[in-house]
Amino acid sequence: MKINPLNYITILLAVLLAFTLSCKQDSTSTAPKHSSSHTHSGKANQHMHNSSFEELVAKFEGPDRDAYQKPDKVLNQMGRLGGKKIIDIGAGTGYFSTKLAAAGAAVIAADIDQRFLDYIEERKAKEGIPTHAIELRKVPADDPLLKAEEVDKALVVNTYHHIEDRVNYFKKVKDGLKEQGELIIVDFKKQEDSFGPPIEMRIASNDVAAELREAGYRRIRINRKILPHQYYVAAYK
Repeated sequence: MKINPLNYITILLAVLLAFTLSCKQDSTSTAPKHSSSHTHSGKANQHMHNSSFEELVAKFEGPDRDAYQKPDKVLNQMGRLGGKKIIDIGAGTGYFSTKLAAAGAAVIAADIDQRFLDYIEERKAKEGIPTHAIELRKVPADDPLLKAEEVDKALVVNTYHHIEDRVNYFKKVKDGLKEQGELIIVDFKKQEDSFGPPIEMRIASNDVAAELREAGYRRIRINRKILPHQYYVAAYK
């Protein structure tokens, strides 16, 4: 049976068009926008929970931490703290919360793990920290539970890489900042170290800035010099 050349060309063009459309759909379809942050933070959380609570306390409060964390430099970079209301997101053992309170700030120590909040409560009693100086706040993984314009500053130390869907999370943080409020991110540089999370779980400072811009922060500055192993990112409402 002979095939009409015109019919043959028509069939060929139809096949080519279908193939082209299929390729276009494959090239434009992507994973959900924040799926990489879900995967990334999931691995970081799993890595952290490989350690017992006692091991985490020893790690967060050990003498080695002061050496790389250099808390005095972080606090100095934050500017005047007296009279400021500050949320410490991912407060853990209260390593920074207690230092902020000692500097005269009213602190919200926020964490998803009640064991850390209980630890801070006991620490307040042992160290004679006034009850009103540090408020304990148990928060879910996806919400800092801030009221509108509740705090002057939000501090997130060694926790950014643990947070899922970071753009939406830090939109909520932004809503909780007062006018001219400031978000501070301190996290590990994407480099090999003998401590901290593995390099594949670390987030580069430029990627942090890009996510915060997407979350609506208008001005962002990055300081990679004050800390040898970490960067300091400040973002403003």
